[in-house]
Amino acid sequence: MTLEKLLDMAWSLKTSVFQYLESKLGRSIGKWVQRAFQSTQTSAATIQPNIVEEDSVPKTADPVPADCPVCSYNEWDPLEEVIVGRAENARVPPFTVEVKANTYEKYWPFYQKHGGERFPEEHVKKAVSEIEEMCNILRLEGVTVRRPEPIDWSLEYKTPDFMSTGMYAAMPRDILLVVGNEIIEAPMAWRARFFEYRAYRPLIKEYFKYGAKWTTAPKPTMADDLYDQEYPIRTVEDRHKLAAQGKFVTTEFEPCFDAADFIRAGRDIFVQRSQASLYIAEQVTNYMGIEWMRRHLAPDYRIHIISFKDPNPMHIDATFNIIGPGLVLSNPDRPCHQIEMFKKAGWTVIRPPIPLIPDDHPLWMSSKWLSMNVLMLDDKRVMVDANETSIQKVFEQLGIKTIKVNIRHANSLGGGFHCWTCDVRRRGTLQSYFN
Repeated sequence: MTLEKLLDMAWSLKTSVFQYLESKLGRSIGKWVQRAFQSTQTSAATIQPNIVEEDSVPKTADPVPADCPVCSYNEWDPLEEVIVGRAENARVPPFTVEVKANTYEKYWPFYQKHGGERFPEEHVKKAVSEIEEMCNILRLEGVTVRRPEPIDWSLEYKTPDFMSTGMYAAMPRDILLVVGNEIIEAPMAWRARFFEYRAYRPLIKEYFKYGAKWTTAPKPTMADDLYDQEYPIRTVEDRHKLAAQGKFVTTEFEPCFDAADFIRAGRDIFVQRSQASLYIAEQVTNYMGIEWMRRHLAPDYRIHIISFKDPNPMHIDATFNIIGPGLVLSNPDRPCHQIEMFKKAGWTVIRPPIPLIPDDHPLWMSSKWLSMNVLMLDDKRVMVDANETSIQKVFEQLGIKTIKVNIRHANSLGGGFHCWTCDVRRRGTLQSYFN
């Protein structure tokens, strides 16, 4: 039987099937299935009788459908839709070896005392208010704002390999990476964040329903073998010495990465690594995780490994934040070892000024350099900390309008504007910006 006859037979059944689905599941579901069927029929009808060798066909990224709700290729095209995290119900992660390796020594007593408990109630209340105001300002700027589900993170969970309580759904940038019309769920490296994806699943399923691609990277077991359980860190000086030797808390037992270790510039995606051997893990993203991403996105996207003078490499966007085509903020305290290749490619490298945040302000999971953790609304508008007047002047000198918002208490939970958001849709096309 020919392919055409099979398609005719299948199509003859469509009306009754769609009517049945609509009567049982609702009209919207029926229409969704109909669109899926039409897409399948169109694809099958275009099959050519002559087989063409795959290697002889130029490989290019599939064009994103015009009505797809997910489409973002870089950090600066005009922002149309964004996911903003929630501070509600935020919990202090248990003080496990991977948490200790990624936090500052001055806060270790805080984690030892409060691990598994709520963050200070009044502080979280202020953070919730700040993020609500941030959402309102984004809407006033013409951006659609979506939020993850509120979840009780106090529940203890157990797998065959570990036990933990949860943390929060405050930082969508850590767990979700949008590349074109694909949403990639990252295989988080902290046990307290194992089930964080649950807060975002209703949104992701909705995006998938209306045409987005949805990929979940291999979920790690987070067994003891993923971490150096004897990681000999007692002080920040210890961490510096271990980093110089290329030793970090995560191993190469299985792939792991946080999405926030990647930053996009069209066909080129940059990921941070330690300055040591590629076969030694950094704190939350290991070589196996980077290699998984490289193979998954090839050949349409190029993954570039870059490194910094940083004893605590965790998330790239307070160290190296791309803010426009060929325009990057590069942290002067954590210089990039490969900065010359950006300069040779014609990029403009900007050293942001020293942050103004007071020393006594609690930053339990981040550094002062959240001042450069900004969100570009487009290449001429930036959301920036209302208190950081020095970096505001830098943007104004670049001809970029500053949208000033205060999220100082929200900063304490581990992130700035870039961390608190995941851009779902930006108005732009796939291009190359780096040679």
